[in-house]
Amino acid sequence: MIDLRALRDDPDLLRASQRARGEDESTVDRLLDLDSRRRSALTRFETLRAEQKSVGKSVSKASPEEREELLSKAKGLAADVKEAESEAERLAEELDKVLAGVPNIVEQGAPEGGVDDFTVLEEVGVPREFDFTPRDHLELGEALGAIDTDRGAKVSGARFYFLTGVGAMLELGLLNMAMQQAVANGFTPMIPPVLVKPETMEGTGFLGAHADEIYHLPSDDLYLVGTSEVPLAGYHAEEILAADALPRRYIGWSPCFRREAGSYGKDTRGIIRVHQFNKIEMFVFSHPEQAHDEHLRLLAWEREMLDKLELPYRVVDIAAGDLGTSAARKFDCEAWIPTQGRYRELTSTSNCTDFQARRLNVRYRQDDGKPRFAATLNGTLATTRWIVAILENHQRADGSVVVPPALRPFVGREVLEPVGK
Repeated sequence: MIDLRALRDDPDLLRASQRARGEDESTVDRLLDLDSRRRSALTRFETLRAEQKSVGKSVSKASPEEREELLSKAKGLAADVKEAESEAERLAEELDKVLAGVPNIVEQGAPEGGVDDFTVLEEVGVPREFDFTPRDHLELGEALGAIDTDRGAKVSGARFYFLTGVGAMLELGLLNMAMQQAVANGFTPMIPPVLVKPETMEGTGFLGAHADEIYHLPSDDLYLVGTSEVPLAGYHAEEILAADALPRRYIGWSPCFRREAGSYGKDTRGIIRVHQFNKIEMFVFSHPEQAHDEHLRLLAWEREMLDKLELPYRVVDIAAGDLGTSAARKFDCEAWIPTQGRYRELTSTSNCTDFQARRLNVRYRQDDGKPRFAATLNGTLATTRWIVAILENHQRADGSVVVPPALRPFVGREVLEPVGK
């Protein structure tokens, strides 16, 4: 949720953000109008209520001749107060509804445009040239006894899978490696709940344009999370943190669930686009003034993981129209997938400024004793999808896969061999 006070001071900032996102600029004028009318209605209500109280006090002191007139006036004022209060509440609800649909203000410097208008900031490593025809991750995974999508579909349907044998060991090793890196950098490890209340999901901004991606359990009115960003963001909801306790860095390990609505026919082979996966997610509560630098630190930690796994990748600055509701700026790291001849997203890190904290009421106490909304940031450190890039980039002609040296202590072997070799 954006700051109404900041909107009043500089409405052109939101107008520019809406343009960059491809959103409706007229929303700014509607917000300003509703805010002005709400404040006027509130002032009228408070003025009438003060007059009502004053008249009420006068009744007991009035003479019999004056009392009847004052009682009549008090009755009229009571009706006026009730009407003014109702109008102020109606305008407040309308303002909140419009405000809830406004995405975060884009950080200066983010590219304008939509999904294809990202900026490539850097390419790291050189895609490998094979002297044999490389196999894709599913063919490799099946030969290694690591991935079983057929039985996943039999048990649960399309876009589900089993990780078996070395596949399970590879994922556990990858996630443990990410967790240990984060802990070494001061993160507190967390295994959060993956079912959350509507107010938690709403507070993180996921019940807007992408609500159809989320699994909902109507009988319990709970949502399955698509990222542990959601429960971690809600961890300090309705709390006031000590200023010297920031930044608070959490690293969450959770299964994640996504309906993949609208992805019919896309990435149907293998485990690139699936309904369930595991993820290690960094989440930070920060001072707003430090959020930009913290965002760059999260990106650096993501890159450190990719470097350790010796994967060629590129860093992209996501365009404003593809940021999602909560992010003011987002950087993705995309790894090279040899059999697709292109880069695919492995990590994403977002600076959500104080947008989520306003919705969830997460504040910290400043030196002057006044509470202020914190900034929130998130970043992926490892997911199931990374297995795709590891298998394809480190494969050998005989179908075996070399485990990157940094990952070997966590997997317990140097090479993954095809089953039966």
